Amino acid sequence: MSQPVLSKLQSGVLTLTMNRPDTLNSADDAMLSALVSALEEAGSAPEVRVVVLTGAGRGFCAGADLSMMAGNAGSPTRFSEHLEHTFNPLIRAIAELPQPVISAVNGVAAGAGASLALICDIRLWSSAASAVQVFSNIGLIPDAGSTWLLPRLVGYARAFELMAFAERVTPEDALRLGLCEHVYAAEQFAAQVQGYAERLAARPLSALTLTKQALRLNLSATLHEALHTEARLQDAAGASWEHQEGVAAFLEKRKPNFLKQP
Repeated sequence: MSQPVLSKLQSGVLTLTMNRPDTLNSADDAMLSALVSALEEAGSAPEVRVVVLTGAGRGFCAGADLSMMAGNAGSPTRFSEHLEHTFNPLIRAIAELPQPVISAVNGVAAGAGASLALICDIRLWSSAASAVQVFSNIGLIPDAGSTWLLPRLVGYARAFELMAFAERVTPEDALRLGLCEHVYAAEQFAAQVQGYAERLAARPLSALTLTKQALRLNLSATLHEALHTEARLQDAAGASWEHQEGVAAFLEKRKPNFLKQP
C-alpha cells in the first residue's frame, strides 16, 4: 500500500504531498491523519523552516472522499463528528503551526480541498490549477473553514456567489480575487515553488512565526486589541538573536544571515 502522504525535506523546506492521485487526492481518514501527524512533527523540528502542501498527479485535493461518508439508509451521516476528527484538526494544525505554510495548488482544489489551499499563509498556483466550492452541488454547506476564509479574501457577496453556484475559479480569477499570490507555468511549477519556499526559509523564522501569530489573532481583533498584541509580540521578536543579527547587518552594511545562530 502506498503512503497517503509523501514527505521531502530540502534546504529547510518540508514538502508534504497528498498521495492519492487516482482520486485527485480526495481525502480519506488515513491521509488526513497522516497530514496532522506530519505537521505536529514539523512544528518541533528545528530543521524545518517552511512547509509546502501539495498534491500528487493532476489534483491538489478534490475534497472529502464521499465514498467513505455515505450514511446508511434512514441513518444520515453525522458530518459534525466526521469534521471534528478529520478536516478540522488539520485546518487548526496549519493555522497554528509555527512555520509558514505554502499551499502549492498544482491542480483542482475542490470542496474541503479548497479550504486546505486557502488556510495556508501563502497560496501559489499552477497555470493548470482551479478551485471550486462544490458543496452546493451535493446539497451541503461549505465547511473546513471556507465560510470563515473566503469572505475575508473576496468579500461576503462574492463568496456567497462562488458557493451558491459552485463556480470554478481559474488561475487568472484567483490572482485577481486575491485567492493566490502567484501563478506559475505548470511545467515549471515544482521548481518555482521550491525556489519561492527557499527564499522564505532564508528569512528570520522567529519573526515570521510571531508575524503569523499576530495576523491570525488580529483577524478578529479590534484595533485596540491588535495594538496590544503587536506590542506584546514585538517584545519577543526584539529579544531574539535574529533581531540582533538584523541590526548588526544593517550597521555593517552587509546581508543578514538568518539561517545559522551565531
